[in-house]
Amino acid sequence: MLVYGRNVAKEVLNNNKKVYKVTIKEDFDDKNIISLLEKKNISYEVMNKKDFSRFDKYSSQGIIMDIEDFRYSELADFIDEDDSKVVILDHLEDTHNLGAIIRTCEAAGINGIIIPKDRSVSVNATVMKTSAGALENVKIAMVTNLNQTIKKLKDNGFWIVGTAMENSIDYREINYSGKTALVIGSEGFGMSKSIQESCDFVAKIPMYGKINSLNASVAAGIMIYEMIRSKK
Repeated sequence: MLVYGRNVAKEVLNNNKKVYKVTIKEDFDDKNIISLLEKKNISYEVMNKKDFSRFDKYSSQGIIMDIEDFRYSELADFIDEDDSKVVILDHLEDTHNLGAIIRTCEAAGINGIIIPKDRSVSVNATVMKTSAGALENVKIAMVTNLNQTIKKLKDNGFWIVGTAMENSIDYREINYSGKTALVIGSEGFGMSKSIQESCDFVAKIPMYGKINSLNASVAAGIMIYEMIRSKK
């Protein structure tokens, strides 16, 4: 997986991820990163500005790394914990939203994130950069079927809370104590019908202005912090 940017490079090097190749721009001047590379005996290629310009679209800050792919967790890694709080992303499509949600989940102490294998954003360089260091501290499980996964969660004592504007109740009226899974729908279509039918509760965030919806990562942040209040 190709990743880019100075903060991501430091995250990779400090977490001992396997690095296959490093390319830096000829005027790259981050002595801390250079020192980490040399300390770990990782060689790097210095590329002239003209050739390195092919990476301009990545906002690379002068460094590109080819590293091992992200390692997904198993459901069992986090659903058996007492009072477990998890977030299910129902076919989220935007990499920046996923990165922002991962960052919020890490800050809030969420036990794990569940994403579907198909028709969904997965962990890539943009997600890693947007999560700003949180990715290594959050467990993410990739599953083949969300409906079957929700059934498994219910069998393990979870309450399922979905999010939608219609046929829903104020998110503050729900009791989030005990094992809880929060479902965040996709940016364009929200939760799928079958997922919504599997929810024990469907919550909404009241809109008081002229805008009738929030960005998925913003809505997720509000819901996540309401959900974890029960753990305090």
